[in-house]
Amino acid sequence: MNTRERWVPADVDVGRPSPARVYDYLLGGAHNFAVDRALGDQLIAAQPNARRSAQQNRAFLRRAVLFQVNAGIRQFLDIGSGIPTVGNVHEIAQRVAPDARVVYVDRQEGAVAHGRLLLDGNDGAAVVRADLCEPDEVLDAPETRRLLDFDQPIGLLMTWVLHYVPPERDPVGLLARYREALAPGSWLTLSHVAADVMPDRVAAVAEALSRSEDPVFPRTYDEILGLFAGFEVVAPGVVPAPLWRPERPADAAGARERCGIYAGVGRRT
Repeated sequence: MNTRERWVPADVDVGRPSPARVYDYLLGGAHNFAVDRALGDQLIAAQPNARRSAQQNRAFLRRAVLFQVNAGIRQFLDIGSGIPTVGNVHEIAQRVAPDARVVYVDRQEGAVAHGRLLLDGNDGAAVVRADLCEPDEVLDAPETRRLLDFDQPIGLLMTWVLHYVPPERDPVGLLARYREALAPGSWLTLSHVAADVMPDRVAAVAEALSRSEDPVFPRTYDEILGLFAGFEVVAPGVVPAPLWRPERPADAAGARERCGIYAGVGRRT
């Protein structure tokens, strides 16, 4: 009960699994409940590398944010952020650049409620409840406009989220709308479940989630590369997540065959 009192708003239903808390469980975090762990265990049964993939995605996010901070970016829009707990964007960026500003966006009420509680007292970070498929809701939210200056470059982060967008919602078109709102010199950081790496296991994960409120739609390398239209992809390109500028060679060992996530960073020209 004490744990709940510290980080769970009273009106959040802890009897239903939350994608944000399942992701936290896969990362080894403490912001999850038995119902979230049960769904996480189903995903691990379908894809034994699920926990490692989540950790590889989070490590990629860290490297990409630091890359952009070192390039002068001081404001980030993190869409599909989940719960902004340990190792998330404000923590990474503000440790290096205390003046960095971060807006998190998630459509899940629970993730937003948790996030607002956890970010209380941080004037440089805020959480918006909005659907990434409704760009105007995201871009025109009061918190977004208060913290972000769209006349200056922004780091747009879409990690581990676009595979929840079905083809009929036109993910390429959605990204174009966000791109048009960004100043030249802005960045897109993207990671996505791959359909063409370990396809049998990926299909099993998609099947496990097909009847949930958040089914996944894995995409091929070419489809994911196409999401960067209008951005200049920087080296090493769109690659398995551990191969994107690894800090140690050992971190990338075997990644091309075993990592089911493609990741990349592109610059708005």
